[in-house]
Amino acid sequence: MSGATDPVGRRLPDWAAGYWERDVVKIFATLGVVYLLYLITGVLLGYDLSGQLNSLRRVTFLVVVYGIAALVVNLHWGYSGLFNIGVAGFMAIGVYTATILSRPVAGQNPTGSLPGFGVPLALAVVAGVLVAAAAGYVAALPSLRLRDDYFAIVTLAFAEIVRITFQSAELQEVTVLGWTFGTGGGRGIRTFSNPVRDFFDTAGQPVVAAAEGLGIDGQLVAGWAFVLVLLAILVGTYLLIARLSASPFGRVLKGIRDDEEATQSLAKRTSSFKVRAFVIGCAVLGLLGIVWQGASSGYVTPSRFLPELTFFIWIAVIVGGAGSNTGTVVGTILFVGLVLEGPGQLRRVVEEFVGLSGSVPTFPDALGALGSGSVDPLLLYVFDQTSALRVVLTGLLLIWLLKRRPQGLFGDRREVASSIDLEERVQKRRGSGSEAQAQGGDAD
Repeated sequence: MSGATDPVGRRLPDWAAGYWERDVVKIFATLGVVYLLYLITGVLLGYDLSGQLNSLRRVTFLVVVYGIAALVVNLHWGYSGLFNIGVAGFMAIGVYTATILSRPVAGQNPTGSLPGFGVPLALAVVAGVLVAAAAGYVAALPSLRLRDDYFAIVTLAFAEIVRITFQSAELQEVTVLGWTFGTGGGRGIRTFSNPVRDFFDTAGQPVVAAAEGLGIDGQLVAGWAFVLVLLAILVGTYLLIARLSASPFGRVLKGIRDDEEATQSLAKRTSSFKVRAFVIGCAVLGLLGIVWQGASSGYVTPSRFLPELTFFIWIAVIVGGAGSNTGTVVGTILFVGLVLEGPGQLRRVVEEFVGLSGSVPTFPDALGALGSGSVDPLLLYVFDQTSALRVVLTGLLLIWLLKRRPQGLFGDRREVASSIDLEERVQKRRGSGSEAQAQGGDAD
């Protein structure tokens, strides 16, 4: 038997240990299990091919976008020790900046819609990323003197200030130096059209026709193509953070995370390293806000950037384990597949086979019916409270982790701060010493 273990501590056989040590195997094995569960659910619900593909598309989309945000949180917390709870705020800055810049100028926009600056979409996206990075710089400078939970409070307050500002009625439509633009206030603003969807509406029509000939809904072609674009961003983010963590810059970040004062004693300007790490993460979050909240739905409102979004992203990191990029992605897959989307899938299966109908307004009504021997009202009430059920499942998951794996599924993976694996060198030296002693004993 090998010394390798799975995430819950069970020992793996030799033939499986070698494969399980590969990061890509962990990710795809977890994703494969989630896909299998959703395919079985689709069979139980009688989905056709398009229905199955759409179900997998949705869960893959959520895994990818939550995974990008979780990787940024892992960069901030797992590698740098920065407790950032303002994730949603930087996403909002990115998408609102790109949207306002890309909207047509006054006189060229449709009647009744908010004007903008008429900037080409590609430049607007770059500007949104840069503005999010600049906002991260502004937020980091005064608050990096704070530690741990105080820094978290500041970033959370910053994100709420951003959301409330975009929600303000005073900024719904304003004119500055002859330019008219606005955030749309609480009602939101229509964003730019999805370039991937536009492509399949025009030049990509032959591909759509071929898919429809196979019995696949044509809209799924554009949907899956957009998911693949987001997947490329996820892979790029993964490689970027992996590269940073393995570089001298990343090794300094790990030193700051473990002991900032000791790192400062080595003549490292720790504040500069933390600011740069924070700005890089905020830039990625700005891009994520543009492609997730902007391009995917075509409409954005401040209510999409509530603190709940940040908390869900943090839970994905906690499940996988901070300090491990692979664990972060695996935790995201499990959180999205089982906690975020799981209650909705379970409700559809129960409704299909139990035949539930109607609604139960209050919990006492459900309990009263339970006393008379009927469980249907209680099931109706539970599945009507999908958001509350999601929170309950999240709490149970966190309790289980605290008991079995407080460091997360892969949070105990050791990160080598030095470019030389000192532990391996010490073991080799001990082995050489033991061999020399053995040879000396034989000579005597």
